[in-house]
Amino acid sequence: MDREEFIRKLEDIEWEDFEVKEARDSIPKSSWETVSSFSNTAGGWLIFGVSKKGRSYTIVGVSNPEKIEQDFTTVLRNGTKFNKRIDVRCEKYDIEGKTVLAFYIPPKPVGERPVYFNSQKNTFIRTGSGDQKTTQEEIDSFFRASSFEEKDRELSSCTIDNLDMETVKMYRNMFANVNPGHRYLSLDDRAFLEKLRVLRGERVTFGGLLLFGREEALADETPNYGIDYIEIGGTSYEGAATRYDYRLLSERNVFLTFFDIYERLMRKIEIPFSLKMGVRDDDPSHVQAIREALVNLLMHSDYFSASFPRIRVFSDRIEFFNPGALPKSIDIILKEDFTMPRNPILAKAFRFVKLAEDMGSGFHRMINGWSGFYGVEPEITGDFDYYKITFQTGKYSGKAGERPGETTQKTTQKTTQKTTQKILELIKENPYITRKELAESIGITEDGIKYHLARMKERGSIKRIGPDKGGYWEVVE
Repeated sequence: MDREEFIRKLEDIEWEDFEVKEARDSIPKSSWETVSSFSNTAGGWLIFGVSKKGRSYTIVGVSNPEKIEQDFTTVLRNGTKFNKRIDVRCEKYDIEGKTVLAFYIPPKPVGERPVYFNSQKNTFIRTGSGDQKTTQEEIDSFFRASSFEEKDRELSSCTIDNLDMETVKMYRNMFANVNPGHRYLSLDDRAFLEKLRVLRGERVTFGGLLLFGREEALADETPNYGIDYIEIGGTSYEGAATRYDYRLLSERNVFLTFFDIYERLMRKIEIPFSLKMGVRDDDPSHVQAIREALVNLLMHSDYFSASFPRIRVFSDRIEFFNPGALPKSIDIILKEDFTMPRNPILAKAFRFVKLAEDMGSGFHRMINGWSGFYGVEPEITGDFDYYKITFQTGKYSGKAGERPGETTQKTTQKTTQKTTQKILELIKENPYITRKELAESIGITEDGIKYHLARMKERGSIKRIGPDKGGYWEVVE
């Protein structure tokens, strides 16, 4: 952050990654809350030497910057106050003849959270532009995330009698079909389940229970278990004639639930007639993308969270909501093809029967498969305790001689260009225009406007000056 960027930030009202403290002569106690919150979320800048009153900022300066810098960084690095060492970066600015200190607090990896000071009760997260003390449930989710590969390997109190052997039989038949000649095929059920790590000795692992368990056993061992599938006849709950058209809150094991939901999802996307090596292709790329997203949800959800894994099918999109954060940022996952399943026993089982990507995270299959057909990439968002994948839907023309997705992609590109141009014209007319006003003028949903604005910001054609409320748009010529 250079001096000019620092000044620009001061002119705005609220920033999620920016916090000021007066700190004339000493380190304010509230600084520790901000350090914790930045470490546990997306990181940010903590500024000493600036006073804030209402919406105005005043440069007050730090009287002894060398001492305060040394004291502050020593506390963060020596491990006495915080439960984790924090490698902070410091910048010094001379503004209006006064010294201002800016400390960058980096985000901790998921496996190193939560970060707290003095005791676990002093764990904070960043929400909006403030530091908020976490609930016990949020602290629990941090610890589950930090032991990312362990929970489904733990032993439940269940035995093989608590497994649904019809599901096991169904799985074994599928395994045999896709793995002819595999050495596991000669094993009896108990030995087969041990190889899958469903059984360990006489006990069933939590992963095995999730995969093959009877409903009553799942209810006893995982009280919050359930996978929620909802179809809404509109672009929002409010815009639909009824709250939902169909709902399945599945309490059956994960393997059976996959087929229950997959069957419904296939009715919601268009599968045009096409040939592959002279045979009808019933598994085009966008179908693979949706299947990968569903399996991704089942493999990576935190089943011990209070939130249900959830699939919502709107008239213009399909949303997959996963309780539990991604192990790393989506940029790193895509760049390195990184994978670390939250539930490795589930992941191994789905990969054995070719329902999930054998290598990597599966995100490339989702992105390339969906954008290749519909002309728009799925949107991946999230926070410290969840992530969501949104697939915008469209219509395929199906004209003879055209590759699936080709016409849709061209049409989508033209529509996107028209929408983008209209947004630019409306912003030029009124830089303070809201998303709601843009949606009403153009005739698409607010979610659609949000999507286009985000892409336009990424391309650098517009930028936001000031906060969401009270700020305005600027067109970059």
